[in-house]
Amino acid sequence: MKFWQSVTWMEAEQLVPVARFAEELGFEGVLNADHAVYPEEVKAPYPYSDNGKPPMTAADPYPDCWVSLAFMAAATTRLRFSTSVYVLPLRNPFEVAKAAGALSLFSGERFALGVGAGWMKDEFDIYGVEFRARGRRMDEMIEIMQALWRGGMVEHHGEFYDFPRLQIEPPPPAPVPVWVGGANPAALRRAAVLGDGWIGAGNTLAEVPPLLQRLAALRAEAGREQEPFETLVGLTEPATPDDYRRLGQQGMTAGVVPPFYFTLGKRSSLDDKKRAMEAFARRYIER
Repeated sequence: MKFWQSVTWMEAEQLVPVARFAEELGFEGVLNADHAVYPEEVKAPYPYSDNGKPPMTAADPYPDCWVSLAFMAAATTRLRFSTSVYVLPLRNPFEVAKAAGALSLFSGERFALGVGAGWMKDEFDIYGVEFRARGRRMDEMIEIMQALWRGGMVEHHGEFYDFPRLQIEPPPPAPVPVWVGGANPAALRRAAVLGDGWIGAGNTLAEVPPLLQRLAALRAEAGREQEPFETLVGLTEPATPDDYRRLGQQGMTAGVVPPFYFTLGKRSSLDDKKRAMEAFARRYIER
């Protein structure tokens, strides 16, 4: 069982020292988050709360994923990095493939691209991207990026993208792992069929085993049960070390520590964050 620290909505100036400290304590990696823009008024319902209201506001920080991850990677040597999650269908597959490939190259393959279809229709409307087609667009983008990361010339003729032979240079040392976020049936199937891992959106202890079983069944159905696959799950209730051991035996590879935003409140000090990380490391990582 490995552990990742979420740094979503964290103060930008604290990201690098928190990443260094996470590496020192034995965390496997850190996860940041993404929204391209955040409108003043959000009309779309948030799917992960009972009342449909998102926990974040337009004033909460979303520093650019690529820049912040590159700074943290340059300040560490072992720590891994991912995005939970990058709203992939809003973007251009060439630019994402180039940025993710470069980050993998310069970090020593310590980056996995965590992607999601996105829930905020308002954001898609601002970008001029069809919200209802985001799943199909995302599937095609993953296929294109995985081909580009393998190196050499690539051509593609699909529903959303049609291009002649081209390549990105240099490609990453190996295709960047793609971890798919979300717990709806489409997200689970996408993770199992196209992805190299799955990122949960926050689950109770009782919810995790059925999700792991469903992912295993979908991977077997796709003939991918022997391929490496990571499952990162943030628990929404207290867990003991034995709970994590039990879930690990059922196929969960990593636990995600919630954002400090939830555990310490907004704008907590760097010292408070370090103390919280130390306490978690003593109880779980060291054991």
